Amino acid sequence: MNKLIVLMGGQGVGKGTFAKMLASRHKYQIIETGQMLRDAAKTDTTIAEIMARGELLSFETLTRLIARTLDIHHDTILDGFPRTMSQAQWLIQNYADKFDIHVLYLDVPQEIMIRRIKKRIRDGGGRADDADMTAVMRRLDIFWNETMPAIRWLESVPGIRFSDVDVRGDVNDNFNNILTALSSQE
Repeated sequence: MNKLIVLMGGQGVGKGTFAKMLASRHKYQIIETGQMLRDAAKTDTTIAEIMARGELLSFETLTRLIARTLDIHHDTILDGFPRTMSQAQWLIQNYADKFDIHVLYLDVPQEIMIRRIKKRIRDGGGRADDADMTAVMRRLDIFWNETMPAIRWLESVPGIRFSDVDVRGDVNDNFNNILTALSSQE
């Protein structure tokens, strides 16, 4: 059965970095939903406006984009989806029988997330949605109020592997924690 690694966590935890590191070691395709949406925002002003406000796209729009991409891949890393309970339930209902799903919750306190976002901006890797701290705080609020309940629900779903991975250390230590989590449940 194909593998689906679902990377979940707040902004600045390193989902994109770790997805690339995992893909370089294994033959995983990466579905990076944030980049997919940023690309869509270049041609769709409605998506661009929603993202600029730090809000989430509609369930229908997002799941249509995810399904279109997920249906053509085999071993896959899903970065940045699901972010809500309804998205998590949709993922399980539509893909639990097609993939061996392993959810990795990349766990780090909010103050470290904010520090990493600010560093990302200082280092020139900041994205348009990082530049406005009000939008960043709105995204973090959405994470705690909408994504965390989805993460906790996924943790309880029978047949879904789940690992809570501490990623507050340096990149290499954090990546080793992820590799340990993945190998401990295989």
